[in-house]
Amino acid sequence: MRYKNKRKKTPTMRFRGFAAFFISIMFSTVVFAQQEPQFSHNMFNNMGINPGYAGLRGAICATGLARQQWLGFKDAEDNRLNPETYLLNVDAPLPFLKGGLALGFMQDKLGYENSVGVKLSYAYHIKMYGGKLGIGAQLGFLDKRIDFSQFNPISEGDPVLTGSAEETHMFTDFALGAFFLTDSRSWAGLSFTQLRQAKGQIGESNHLLKRHAYFTGGYAMPFPNNPIFELTPSLLVKTDLASVQIDVNAMVTYNKRFWGGVSYRLQDAVVFLFGLNIEQISVGYSYDFTTSPLGRRGRSFGSHEIMLQYCFDLDLDKIREIQRNVRFL
Repeated sequence: MRYKNKRKKTPTMRFRGFAAFFISIMFSTVVFAQQEPQFSHNMFNNMGINPGYAGLRGAICATGLARQQWLGFKDAEDNRLNPETYLLNVDAPLPFLKGGLALGFMQDKLGYENSVGVKLSYAYHIKMYGGKLGIGAQLGFLDKRIDFSQFNPISEGDPVLTGSAEETHMFTDFALGAFFLTDSRSWAGLSFTQLRQAKGQIGESNHLLKRHAYFTGGYAMPFPNNPIFELTPSLLVKTDLASVQIDVNAMVTYNKRFWGGVSYRLQDAVVFLFGLNIEQISVGYSYDFTTSPLGRRGRSFGSHEIMLQYCFDLDLDKIREIQRNVRFL
C-alpha cells in the first residue's frame, strides 16, 4: 500500500471527493511518508529490494517489471489516477571485486505525482557451505515531481493550487542487505531500504522517504514421485514499522519451462501468475484480484503486471584461462 490512509478513504476516490482526499494527504503541513512500490512477481524481484543479491546468480541478468495497479481509479474528468510502476534492474558478478554490481531504474506514477529513481548497488560475496552469501550496500537517487496545475480545487482560489505548476525535489538515500543463495536453489534475504529517511519539501508539504525492512525466503523442491514438476513456495514480508505487508507464494514449474502459481497478499489481493522459460529468457504475467475495500463496487478492476528477464553467463573463469596462452602475452 502506498498511503496509510488509502483504505479508509477509498469510497470517495473515483468521484469528485478524490481531490479532497488526495490534497489532504499530499499537501498538508505534516510530513507525508512515501512507501515503496509493490510487485506481485516478488520472487523474481530480489534485486529490487536487496542489494546483497547483486551478482549472486553468477550471470549477467536484466529483469524488467511493468505494473498497472488498481485499474479503474479516475477523477471527475475521467483521467486515470491509478499507480503505474516500471522497473529495470541489471546485475552481474565481478570476480576481481570479489562480488557483484547492479544498476536499477524505476518510474512510479500516481495521479499527478511522478517519481524517477536510479540505484547503484555492490555486494561482497562470501562462499559458504552449500551456497553463497552476499552482503550489499546501495546508493539511490529519487526525483519526485508533482504537477499542481492538473488539480481542480474544490474551493476556488485555493492558495496551494492556484497558479501552481510542476515542482520537484531530488532525494538521496541508502540501503543495506544480506542475501543467502544455496546450490539447491533455496534462498533467504534481509534488507533495509531508505535508511536515511530523506526529507524534502514539494509545494506546501514535507515528504519523507519512509524506512522499510524486507524479509524473503523460499525453496525449490521437485515432486518426490514426479521430478519433472517442481514446487517453489516463498514468502515476502515488508514493513515500515507502522504496518506490515505479507505475500505468501506458491509456484509449480513443469519441465523447467512452464510455470504457474498463486499468491495471497494479506488483506489486499489474491494473485494469479503464469510464465514461460525459453532458454535464457523468462516471461511472466500476473493478475491481482483485489480483496480489500479498494476492489468493492467497481472502484478497482484489479492489477496487471508483466515480467521479462534475460540472463546470460559470460564464463569469466574460462576467459581468464584462455588469456594465459603465450599467444596473448
